[in-house]
Amino acid sequence: MRQAYVGRFAPSPTGPLHAGSLVAALASWLDARAHGGTWLVRMEDTDTPRCVPGAGEHILAQLAAAGLVPDAPVWWQSSRNAAYAQALQQLTNAGLAYPCACSRSDIERALLAAGTPHTPGTDTVYPGTCRAGLQGRVGRATRLRVQGTVDWVDRWLGQQQQDVAQAVGDMVLKRADGLWAYQLAVVVDDAAQGVSDVVRGEDLADQTPRQILLQQALGQPRPRYLHTPLVRDSSGQKLSKQSGAPALPVERMTDALHEAAAVLGLPPVPSSHPAAEALALWVTIWAARWQKS
Repeated sequence: MRQAYVGRFAPSPTGPLHAGSLVAALASWLDARAHGGTWLVRMEDTDTPRCVPGAGEHILAQLAAAGLVPDAPVWWQSSRNAAYAQALQQLTNAGLAYPCACSRSDIERALLAAGTPHTPGTDTVYPGTCRAGLQGRVGRATRLRVQGTVDWVDRWLGQQQQDVAQAVGDMVLKRADGLWAYQLAVVVDDAAQGVSDVVRGEDLADQTPRQILLQQALGQPRPRYLHTPLVRDSSGQKLSKQSGAPALPVERMTDALHEAAAVLGLPPVPSSHPAAEALALWVTIWAARWQKS
């Protein structure tokens, strides 16, 4: 029997919603409604230094103004430390997680010594320096032993494949500063909330194989995935908070909702119609497009 549909929108409260994040929110809401499922909102606020006070509440106000209201109380990852610690202990006990003493500069030096091409200062493939032990050094972070190629089918992008060991190496589960890594938190919480379908922006598609490996390591079910098109500026750059994408004013959310729908290939609805009518029409169209997939 197929699992009951549970979808989620999981923004990081590092600032208000912008046009790109609203596309992901609308798509995840439409997919849940089209499947007669539950739609959740989860604030991914584990990276506390980057979180902006009040941003989470502002995001919820923006969503409400667009008619996108979750079906259950919002989860905040900052209150989930015990669950992440338990998962990390499970992985450690199984020999799948290990302490790592390497700093970013240590990793870059190891890659340079091995002649591995990389751009200094960017995310690099971990060379496995601490896999066999710390060699008398003090552990700073905790990593997952990664191996194998992951194949999956994305509902929008189609067949996908990634050799995670080659693309990323052993990924961090708990950071050197003591904060939980995104990968561990998202996988633990998706399982705890019974998420069956992850609908999010295409920029996160390359994160999917890492999360699938972690789901396997923890004995958790694999959700289905659908990655939506990105919103880009006039220069072709992806809209993001880091690139200075403007926040969506709460009083303009209806207009922004129509713009997000256009990115998803949904037809325009006259602005004289209430947002609820537009959403109902788009749910019908989305259901015809995706309900059987």
